[in-house]
Amino acid sequence: MDELGRMSVTEFKEAQKNPIIVVLDNIRSMHNVGSVFRTADAFLIQAIFLCGYTPQPPHRDINKTALGATETVDWIFYANTIDAVNDLKNKGYKIFGVEQTEGSIMLQKFPVNSNEKIAVVLGNEVEGVATEVLKLSDGSIEIPQLGTKHSLNISVAAGIVLWELVRTRM
Repeated sequence: MDELGRMSVTEFKEAQKNPIIVVLDNIRSMHNVGSVFRTADAFLIQAIFLCGYTPQPPHRDINKTALGATETVDWIFYANTIDAVNDLKNKGYKIFGVEQTEGSIMLQKFPVNSNEKIAVVLGNEVEGVATEVLKLSDGSIEIPQLGTKHSLNISVAAGIVLWELVRTRM
């Protein structure tokens, strides 16, 4: 493990984070939540906001996929996603739903300013990002999909979007 050059929990907590917050809007699956924590750790994401009925750590099923990332990545619970979005807007974040909407920006064309604070909202596995949340957002990011399904599991979508946002800041 030492050869991999992994940070300790303390080093992770002290490291400069990418100014990106992930907002989970009423996610049902604990495994999806754990997977997003693990991805957020991998890309030094600032924090995760768990909203509505999204499960919260500690829980065995979250830990199963998070593999300890609930101890490294900061998180906050909000009973309502609208409150989380409004707090982020008040702190200068631009809010983008990860959703297929009219006027959504394809991920590969999404302009990234390395200093800009961004929050990405990932929605419920069935319903997607709530309409009220999309109305408050600065826009939507769409992941190009070439097959017949045109939907991805939220943990997969999180990995794709977060990697692209971090990669373009490097």
